[in-house]
Amino acid sequence: MSAFPIDYAAVFQALPGGVLLLTPQLVIADVNEALLWRAGRERHELIGRPLFDVFPGNPDDPDASGMRNLRASLERVVATGVRDSMALQRYDVEAPGRPGTFEERYWSPVNTPVLDADGRVRLIVHRVEEVTEIVRAGAGDHPVDRVRMEAELFTRAQDLQEVNERLRLAQVREREVVLALQEAMLPAPVPVGHHRAAVRYRPAVGALNVCGDWYDLADLPGDRMAAAVGDVVGHGLAAACVMGQLRSALSAAARVADGPARALEVLGIYARSVDGAESTTAVQAVIDWSTHTLSYSSAGHPPLALLHPDGTVELLDRATDPPLGARPEHVDRPEARVAFADDAVLVLYTDGLIERRHEDIDVGLARLAEALTRHRGADAETLADALLADLLPPGGATDDAALVIIRL
Repeated sequence: MSAFPIDYAAVFQALPGGVLLLTPQLVIADVNEALLWRAGRERHELIGRPLFDVFPGNPDDPDASGMRNLRASLERVVATGVRDSMALQRYDVEAPGRPGTFEERYWSPVNTPVLDADGRVRLIVHRVEEVTEIVRAGAGDHPVDRVRMEAELFTRAQDLQEVNERLRLAQVREREVVLALQEAMLPAPVPVGHHRAAVRYRPAVGALNVCGDWYDLADLPGDRMAAAVGDVVGHGLAAACVMGQLRSALSAAARVADGPARALEVLGIYARSVDGAESTTAVQAVIDWSTHTLSYSSAGHPPLALLHPDGTVELLDRATDPPLGARPEHVDRPEARVAFADDAVLVLYTDGLIERRHEDIDVGLARLAEALTRHRGADAETLADALLADLLPPGGATDDAALVIIRL
């Protein structure tokens, strides 16, 4: 906290660059003095009005793209929650007091989201610097030179805009490839023995912030099941490939290892040979219905949640060790065991389900426990959907999330 009280409203008005605050619906919520001066408008003409009603495109210029480009940028910010810096734009504005008469103007805009605690876009800071005079000054006094310089600068700016758009489209295509790979590697589970589990995977909202998370279920000898979730550091295609290797390795180890701790130990040894696997977190549980017990071990992962039939939630955190590649060698991983009653529910998840920016993880764990208690009578599939609806932000999370629900 600052040692001096700060009047942020006064700071906003004193900013030397023009700034608009926009709602996600692109309605003007506030405007500073610098922008009013540049636009030649009064405050009451802007506040509460849609941006493009106040600043329409030039209808007499069929090649005008400034309004279209700005709208696309603002909509991207709302959809992704990510700042967007635009190339130099020609965006003509109506002359003050002369409706329908447009003046040629050049601008350098940056659009920045203001997010709430759940990662949703609450406002957009539209900062814009007018560079009309710079464009004209760089062209010299001769009218022909000025026109040539303006045309060259504008053309280069539009080229940059097109390059940025191609990059965004390439990121969208990569996201589609990665999600297809993720879907192939994380199929819907078949019944394990006579037991059923519900699984979910939700990608992050960002173009490449996906595919580091996984889940796995394995049928074991006797009336037993192994369940696991994990989270690879990083995103995109590289993380998806690492995820696939680690998931397969842990699934194999679970079928032959003597308990979840030993399975994670084998996975840790394997991870040392996989680039990008460092600091991966994972947790595995082995459920034994014949003894009504489950054993578990965690490599730096958030605790499993055990919902008891009376509605109380127990966080299983007595066997947590550092992530893969971050623990001393020749030290046994811990393993713990807990009893469960018929109709209890085991929940495995990755941190994208509970974590929020600027929020302690205990708040997210408490939110999970409350949701589990409230929906404790639901079957596994219904409970999985209810948890996603309750815990993920309405606009999507900034990290992907995997979830496994097993009614015991």
